[in-house]
Amino acid sequence: MSALNDTVRQVEALLFAAAGPLTEADLAERLPEGADVAGAVAALRSLYQDRGVVLEQAAGGWRFRTAEDLAWLMVDQREEPRKLSRAALETLAIIAYHQPVTRAEIESVRGVSLSRGTLDALLEMGLVRLRGRRRTPGRPVTYATTDQFLEHFGLNHLADLPGAAEMKAAGLLEFAPGAGFETPDPSRLLGLDDEDPIDDADAEAPDFVEDFTGEG
Repeated sequence: MSALNDTVRQVEALLFAAAGPLTEADLAERLPEGADVAGAVAALRSLYQDRGVVLEQAAGGWRFRTAEDLAWLMVDQREEPRKLSRAALETLAIIAYHQPVTRAEIESVRGVSLSRGTLDALLEMGLVRLRGRRRTPGRPVTYATTDQFLEHFGLNHLADLPGAAEMKAAGLLEFAPGAGFETPDPSRLLGLDDEDPIDDADAEAPDFVEDFTGEG
């Protein structure tokens, strides 16, 4: 058996057992040095192209999923996912398109106050994370989406997000967004130019993080 065939089998096993998408770097860490990871992934994509499961990119990595034309077979067997409320869906859309964004900025776009439970639900589901603290008076917390958000919505990068018109057509954007509601530039998330990182205390107890807008 050739070295590539060995690598294909190894990559197949890793992706099958993984709980989420694995990048080529993740795979390379688990394989013998010099393994042709890219070649193995390409071979697996070809092998599974017309099978019941397919190999696809998600959140910058690779994962197996059921072929789209067979999704109907899973309807009765799959657990009903937790549904987002309208407020949570609107909040998630604003965070996705405006990140990094503070609670006050979310409320400004929506035009209504935001209940604490809405953000808590998004944090608990792993769709949103605490990103940093803005270097402005009150040092408000900023929020951003997670890799789990990308995986949940079948996106590879934030640049794959649909435009506002497409979101409305899909019924996912029923509120009137404010000016500047555009597909985000992923490069904005690479640095913390106007923020400080979240400290350990914030990261361990997100339920107790508050946005302070008053002086001092």
